[in-house]
Amino acid sequence: MRIVVIGGLLVALAAGFATLRIWQQGSVDERRPVDAIVVLGAAQYDGRPSPVFEARLKHAVELWHTGIATSFVVTGGKLPGDRTTEAAVARKYAIDHGVPEDAIFGEDGAHNTLTSLTAVAEKMDKRKMTSAVFVSDPTHMLRVLRIADDLGIDGYGSPTTSSPVAADPLRKLEATVHELGALAVYFVTGGAPAVEQGGG
Repeated sequence: MRIVVIGGLLVALAAGFATLRIWQQGSVDERRPVDAIVVLGAAQYDGRPSPVFEARLKHAVELWHTGIATSFVVTGGKLPGDRTTEAAVARKYAIDHGVPEDAIFGEDGAHNTLTSLTAVAEKMDKRKMTSAVFVSDPTHMLRVLRIADDLGIDGYGSPTTSSPVAADPLRKLEATVHELGALAVYFVTGGAPAVEQGGG
């Protein structure tokens, strides 16, 4: 019984610490001059970004116009039945909002954060790029930066401040629980969860 109780306490402490780190990282804007701005994909509806995705894209474009990078990286594949990819939607949004077409590259086949960032790392390496500012929701930033670091990218987080998830306490809690599980899977197995919310 003591072992069970102690084990439960240790798990609770670890979860509490991880939750604190998730929220801490999500509250910090580390923007600085880098090789690329990388915006993580999220759900799109027949070519239109979801509110969560649009918040990320808006923030990434705003960063672009501050001149901190010369490349804009889009990510995300498509679900069965979709006519387009998250990356294609992001690319169109960026061009429509003043990002030059020749500054944009990315990946359009991934369905989770790990495979997306792995593909981005390979494309950056081919272009001799080593640093990036990553844009996503606040709760997502800790995992994104950990994976990026493991892939050899000098990464910094700039979470969107207008995410509908962050503005809704219940959705923020759900996203935090998802991230706790995803971090646990990554640390234990080196893989990704079977299901990613919002396309990663």
